[in-house]
Amino acid sequence: MLMDNSIKKLVLAFILLVFSLVLGTVGFHIIEGFDLVESFYMSVITLSTVGFMEVHEMSHVGRLFTAFYILLNLGIIAYAVSVLTSFIFEGRLKTIYKNYMVDRKINKLDNHVIVCGYGRNGKEACEELKRSCRPFVAIEKDAETIDNFLSDEDAYILMGNATSDQTLKTAGIDRAGTIIITTPSDADNVFITLTAREMNPDIKIIARASEIESESKLYIAGANNVIMPDVIGGMFMAQMETKPVVIEFLNLMTGFSGQHFHLEQIRYEDLKPKFQNKTLQELKIHQHTGGTVIGVKDNERGLIPSPNSDTSIGPNDTIVVLGGVKHIEQLKDHYMN
Repeated sequence: MLMDNSIKKLVLAFILLVFSLVLGTVGFHIIEGFDLVESFYMSVITLSTVGFMEVHEMSHVGRLFTAFYILLNLGIIAYAVSVLTSFIFEGRLKTIYKNYMVDRKINKLDNHVIVCGYGRNGKEACEELKRSCRPFVAIEKDAETIDNFLSDEDAYILMGNATSDQTLKTAGIDRAGTIIITTPSDADNVFITLTAREMNPDIKIIARASEIESESKLYIAGANNVIMPDVIGGMFMAQMETKPVVIEFLNLMTGFSGQHFHLEQIRYEDLKPKFQNKTLQELKIHQHTGGTVIGVKDNERGLIPSPNSDTSIGPNDTIVVLGGVKHIEQLKDHYMN
């Protein structure tokens, strides 16, 4: 990763400075017979180029050694100054510290979402996860792309390549519940899918595909769902002409219309005990909250649109509700734990 390279340069600069001091101390001790304190002092004043006087008169060999030692130090000092300058003026120390703190927070996450790629699709995925208060970690290899993202104190983002096993491990792939793969390369998406499935067999994988041929490959690699934004976008645009009212209703449900309507799901496990194993008629969701039940995901029958009032909500079932912001808030307060 980019930050790893920066740290390596800083460590290398420190090693070179220590090496120079050791070399000078040993050299002055052997060549001139100075004691270790005097040798170390000579090394420091030579390395720092402050120009203090020699502790003792030196021989021709000692002066020749000092000359080469000064030339060596000029290169080492130039390299060290350039590295430190880049850290100070480019803000890398602050970024390293922020990434260190983010890594510590990521280590505490469990059942979170990993988003691979912070492009157009990845950004939208992250925004939706933030709106839903779902913990997530984003992975992006382009430093410029994530500059604005890094300004968010609550943003968990890793600067790295999602195709790297180490990057996925750092993102907590073994503890994650879902991974959303949105990179623009279908080949990378297939590779990340294979890697994620191998590293966490139980993880839910949602992958993006640009080419139709890649869809089957992603499913074979282990993806649970494959999304093709270009196909969906084109179909959506055409249906704005062929089925405008339907699209208007879909916009209303998804919030794209600008009106404050949302879709919310309530799992059986999220219901308060007194509301579990009840029918929709007994729950009276519309009466208590103003929200409308538009579907139920039944454990046995699958997705049931426009369920009747006799539909019972049992273990592993999920209710889908459409409502405004206040409706959803009342829904959560009244029915959910």
